[in-house]
Amino acid sequence: MDATYSHQMNFIPHNTIQEGDTRAIMKRIADSSVALSFWSPPYFLGKEYEAGESYESWQNLLEETITLHMKVLKPGGFLVVNIADILCFADPQMPKIQALNISKQKCKVTREMVIEAKKENPSYNRNQLAELLGCSEQTIDRRLNGNNIRGGKYQTQTRVKLVGGNLEKYALNAGLYLYDKRIWIKDPAWANSRWVSNTLKAVSETEDLYIFWKPGEYTIDRRKLSDSEWKEWGSRQTWFIDSVRKNDDHEAKFPIDLARRVIRLYSDKGDLILDPFVGSGTTAIAATELQRNYIGIDKEKKYVSLARRNIEIATQQMAFDLKSEHATDLSAVK
Repeated sequence: MDATYSHQMNFIPHNTIQEGDTRAIMKRIADSSVALSFWSPPYFLGKEYEAGESYESWQNLLEETITLHMKVLKPGGFLVVNIADILCFADPQMPKIQALNISKQKCKVTREMVIEAKKENPSYNRNQLAELLGCSEQTIDRRLNGNNIRGGKYQTQTRVKLVGGNLEKYALNAGLYLYDKRIWIKDPAWANSRWVSNTLKAVSETEDLYIFWKPGEYTIDRRKLSDSEWKEWGSRQTWFIDSVRKNDDHEAKFPIDLARRVIRLYSDKGDLILDPFVGSGTTAIAATELQRNYIGIDKEKKYVSLARRNIEIATQQMAFDLKSEHATDLSAVK
């Protein structure tokens, strides 16, 4: 779509990064114009840009954003959401998790020993029982009351919260269908797990890609990828891609290789790619690199500036590389 025409119709121009609430700005995207929307929303992990967000308001954001895609996606278009389950979801109603880590015990006194001593000496308090058994009164309390609690006595316990089911529900209500699901396997993310030695839980090292489809015809072109690419990742459910090692300018960046794969699989050259949570601009950079158009949206002014700057730097580098490649080709001809 021509940028002048877009302005005249009050549509968002292509190849721009917009600042504001994505739910308001998406209403200004031309109907049935987006071939692919690829994004990674806030994960409700307590990041700086999630300040003041409740679980309910976060879910409302996801539901409203997904619902708006029915309007902007072209028939046969795809919505791909990269997201992870919440591994540390605070639940005040959850019982305190008790774990007896015998490999970490410094005291040989067992619960059975304390119970037996208390039975034989019913008038003894904790300090007297501790002196009798040769341990601390805290050990007596832990053995009697099960206070081997992960995170402390008064800290709210956490559990796993699955998010995919809600995404599917919101999409179905809007008229979009879960077409496929892929799994991105990355390097272990210890920071998002917050585990200590007193647990049997696994560290986080995967994220999910939920692929939704708007009813309509789409084109399958096996020439998009080489034979080896189809075998290595195009037809595979699991994608092995290292995560971004340095999140110095944004708290939650995904690797550009992830965006490249999604864009190559679910769109064609000249298509419009949308990222309603554009962050540092990775999706827009990949779209430009792969000869697609883009629209990016972010509510944070600093990230809008960051995305624009990163896109400009990447575009200049692409132009330089193209010029160098062209010069090399001319030299070879001579």
